[in-house]
Amino acid sequence: MTEIAVAPPDTIGRAAPDLIEFVERLEDGVCRINFSVPDAYCAACIDTIERGLGALDGVRQARVNLTRRTVQVDFAGEGVLRRLPEVIRASGYRNHPVDARDLDGKDPVLGELLRALAVAAFATLHVMFFSEAVWNGDPDPTTRQLFHWISALVALPATVYAGRIFFRSAWAALSARRSNMDVPIAVGLIATCGISLFETIRGGEHAYFDASTMLLLFLLAGRTLEHVMRSQARSVVTTLARLAPRGAQVIDADGSTTYTPLDRIQPGMELLLRPGDRVPADSVLRSERAELDLALVTGEPLPVQLETGASLPAGATNLGFAARVEAVRPASDSFLARAAALMEAAEGTRTRYRRIADRAASWYGPVIYFAAATTFLGWGILGGGWHAALVNAVAVLIVTCPCALALAVPMVHVIAAERLLRQGIVMRDGAALERLTEVRAAAFDKTGTLTEGRPSLAHTTANPEHFAVAARLAASSNHPLSRAIVAAHGPAEAPADVQEHPGAGVEAEIDGTLWRLGSPAFCGASDTDDRTTVWLARDGRPVARFTFDDRMRPETPATAAELRQLGLDLHVLSGDAAGPVIRVAEAIGADCARAQLNPAGKVEAVNALRDRHGAVVMIGDGINDAAALRAADVSFAPAAAADVGRAAADFVLTRDRLDGVPFAIRIARSADRLVRQNLALSLAYNLVVLPLAMAGLVTPLIAAVAMSSSSILVVLNALRLRLERVPSDNAGVSA
Repeated sequence: MTEIAVAPPDTIGRAAPDLIEFVERLEDGVCRINFSVPDAYCAACIDTIERGLGALDGVRQARVNLTRRTVQVDFAGEGVLRRLPEVIRASGYRNHPVDARDLDGKDPVLGELLRALAVAAFATLHVMFFSEAVWNGDPDPTTRQLFHWISALVALPATVYAGRIFFRSAWAALSARRSNMDVPIAVGLIATCGISLFETIRGGEHAYFDASTMLLLFLLAGRTLEHVMRSQARSVVTTLARLAPRGAQVIDADGSTTYTPLDRIQPGMELLLRPGDRVPADSVLRSERAELDLALVTGEPLPVQLETGASLPAGATNLGFAARVEAVRPASDSFLARAAALMEAAEGTRTRYRRIADRAASWYGPVIYFAAATTFLGWGILGGGWHAALVNAVAVLIVTCPCALALAVPMVHVIAAERLLRQGIVMRDGAALERLTEVRAAAFDKTGTLTEGRPSLAHTTANPEHFAVAARLAASSNHPLSRAIVAAHGPAEAPADVQEHPGAGVEAEIDGTLWRLGSPAFCGASDTDDRTTVWLARDGRPVARFTFDDRMRPETPATAAELRQLGLDLHVLSGDAAGPVIRVAEAIGADCARAQLNPAGKVEAVNALRDRHGAVVMIGDGINDAAALRAADVSFAPAAAADVGRAAADFVLTRDRLDGVPFAIRIARSADRLVRQNLALSLAYNLVVLPLAMAGLVTPLIAAVAMSSSSILVVLNALRLRLERVPSDNAGVSA
């Protein structure tokens, strides 16, 4: 995870001093800034903004988030920053910079939608009252004319106010010489009101103010519901943000405490957690013991007793007495921040289906404008009358709005990411969810993955001097076997200069002697023991052997059975000795097991499995698994995995339980099914309603109802993923 810090004013700050406070520095000279784009809401908006920014020299990536109406831009170079707002405005969108930490506050878009909806509802009720009198009461011409003028006085101001959401977006698009989905809606509203006003002025028998206000009401209702459902679908991100406190009590050198805002907490700071306080940043416990609620990570509602040195994720709650903890990461890189960021990434990922939907939505303009023009000319020329021609053309423009198509894929992926997170599975890449549906083989590491990763030292041939040296070397490594040696010996001080060789061991020079601790081959030993062993070598000569026992995770057999039920072949790929690997493979019913593999050997094994079976999912936890995790089509790492392992994985199991793997596969397959259904629904809707509208069988009012209903139907279908029960589903994240 990258360290985020405010970019210094002496670089990009000089180029755009008014934007510098909103800029974050990532790595390799890349910076990030977020802009609010309140007029963005559809696939065409995404494409226009991202294309415009992507064409700018220095922009590495631009991603629009429709739910939050923001665009996140990664860029490099001093002159780029000041041009970003200009490029977004040139695309036809208002914008202003926002602090990423403030994006989960009030929702101004929803407030504007609700006010517009209330005005449209008020106008519709009153105009319908006078329209009903005209349609059913058969009043005299003077009374009818009066009712039409009263309807106009109510409908026209209401349409201007409530319809400004559509008019503003349409004008911005046309000013930038492009089109979006609000252009036909704005044309339809203006045409309906224009026809009605023309008929009223000339004393005509019919006016359509009731249709225009009701059309506006249904359009706003559909857009408001769509916005609310989007927000609900990603409510976990908001929940995670609220779990982080605003600050913490930092313990000063003299023992006093100072309240420090969350963004100023840095690694190494000692913090005081009072009863009821949440852990502000990922930390380690410095008090002798503490009682905490870790339901955020484990899903278990019962308090957990922890001792000195235990890891505490941000968001955990202190239930016992006051405790001292030491921050190990800044709050911007905490478990909560990473989980929220990964949810955002999942929503913005351009998967295969999403690219298909976006491409189809981009075809909307030319096809529909051609259909509307054909309808207008056909009805006008063939005798239907130019009045009917205009009404039918407006209906075509409104009924074919591709809102449902724009929502078909992202809604499902956001809800899938939410379901996974509630089950303790953090998704790093939305495209991985799509790839997960294709896996046909599962490859497991053994130690720390299939087993508990807490091996105990069963026997050693080391004398006290060698045991002490081994403990010092082991103290420099996070490998489970190293931790077991330290636990058996007691605390030891790691040497000053230690080199770690992934998949082999560690070495260091102590008092002029080169010591190695690791695999038999690394230490020059010939080992025939079928148990897990580690050797200690002095100047290339093995001098002591350590033998370990490691228990299998309790959920491992059930997880293996469920994966076989899902149609996956199981394989164990381990760097351990053949004996322990074979015993574990037999216990889970694996199809194949390979032992004593180095990192390159695991990569070769993964590639061989892909050639034989198809897509491969890899589950591993160590440094020596990182290359294999990246080589696999999809990868999982437990929460206790090494940092490099978590960074390489597509999914992180925060509850440290293997049953999250089959759960994720089932959710991925359900999501894939719902995406296909949504795309089919969107396509079927347009194929049915377009001919009906061109044939004059759909009025603008019915068109508005149908268009809004199609969007709501797609969203509701996506929300089924929330209700779907899959095996291993249980209590979610406790908020």
